[in-house]
Amino acid sequence: MQASLDLRPLGYLHPDAATLVARVQQEYVERYGNPDESPVDPAVFDLPEGVFLVGYDDAGSPVATGAWRRSTVQVLGGSSAVEVKRMFVVAEQRGRGFARAVLAALEESAREAGHDLAVLETGLRQPEAIGLYRSAGYEEIPGFGFYKDAPLSRCFGKLL
Repeated sequence: MQASLDLRPLGYLHPDAATLVARVQQEYVERYGNPDESPVDPAVFDLPEGVFLVGYDDAGSPVATGAWRRSTVQVLGGSSAVEVKRMFVVAEQRGRGFARAVLAALEESAREAGHDLAVLETGLRQPEAIGLYRSAGYEEIPGFGFYKDAPLSRCFGKLL
């Protein structure tokens, strides 16, 4: 049974978002030896260019994030793409369906904004993420972006 998650579009610089981004960066250090080094302009996650969601559990604690920003990637026959970024659920809340809920909300908001393709980059040391994306209908696509040629990087896409 999926637990309740209150998703709010708060922006990349909101204190709760910043706290969770710091936690995901620490997880990247643990899994890969360094944080995500791709450049990020917080403004690209502001509507209508993008969205940054923070998810709160039943106790009102921030436990999940996910975002999208416009992308120039053209694959799978899509004409207007978004890139999914900063998908994260705190370790103590995993397995409750929160990541799937965040991903579904991101896809819906991207569709509502007129986009027909979602793309993302993840890594081989995040098998849980790869499993989520595959089970949600994402398929592997050619590499793109900052980690395009990184051996541990994998890119996925899905028509919305």
